[in-house]
Amino acid sequence: MVTASQVKDLREKTGAGMMDCKKVLTETDGDMEKAIELLRERGIAKAAKKSGRVAAEGLVEAYISEDGKVGAIVEVNAETDFVAKNDEFKSFVMSVAKQVVEKNPKDVEDLLAQESIDEAGKTVKEVLTDKIAKIGENMNIRRFARFESDGLVEKYIHGDGKIAVLVNMKGGDNEVAKDVCMQIAAARPEYLNETSVPEDRLNKEKEILKAQTMNEGKPEAIAEKIVQGRIRKFFEEVCLVDQAFVKDPNKKVSDLLKEHNAEVTEFARFEKGEGIEKKEENFAEEVMKQLK
Repeated sequence: MVTASQVKDLREKTGAGMMDCKKVLTETDGDMEKAIELLRERGIAKAAKKSGRVAAEGLVEAYISEDGKVGAIVEVNAETDFVAKNDEFKSFVMSVAKQVVEKNPKDVEDLLAQESIDEAGKTVKEVLTDKIAKIGENMNIRRFARFESDGLVEKYIHGDGKIAVLVNMKGGDNEVAKDVCMQIAAARPEYLNETSVPEDRLNKEKEILKAQTMNEGKPEAIAEKIVQGRIRKFFEEVCLVDQAFVKDPNKKVSDLLKEHNAEVTEFARFEKGEGIEKKEENFAEEVMKQLK
């Protein structure tokens, strides 16, 4: 006979529904370990069904080692903003960031295959699958960036996990690094400096600017000179060090760094869900299709 306290105990251990707990305990004659195993098996099946759903919500998070020399940012997606506010989900995302710092995986596939630093005997993928089954939404670890520094690594999280920035810097201090992080969050630079811009991207931009100038009725010889001036504006938009400093637009980020004898060697900026196409549900259209 399965008791109410057994059901309560199993529910607390697994987060599964009360009826599910009662059912597996009955099937296993009250054996708690077998019941947990059975729930996991069914949870994994449940999780697999959810894997086709678009996960474009979630969180971006960052973690830095105690000595400030290694840092990581990660994006973990879920289906709804509601789950992103779940404490268990938040804790899992932070754990993933810490895992990246401590275990240095080469890519997401490698990360998923590693043993979890929080749950011995389980891989990160198994822990993720358990969370999917328990929370009831499709989730995935989308990407991460990890920096090791001779100087310092600084992070900045904006909007409760909507934007995360990680900066690797030589010289300067944490205050300057934090200012640079906030700059990257606000101004969205794509590259560190002019030499970081890929040649094909630069050539494409020059082509567009030349076409614009020619369309304005300028002769080709003059258009070439105008393009050189306008490409400077392009660098000021996409290159971190060439941008106007958001806290003082009268100076550039390069001026700020020079004042503090600092140099940014690399940075990463993750915005939650960027580039993920959300499936738009058109229920009226669906009904019409079914009627036909």
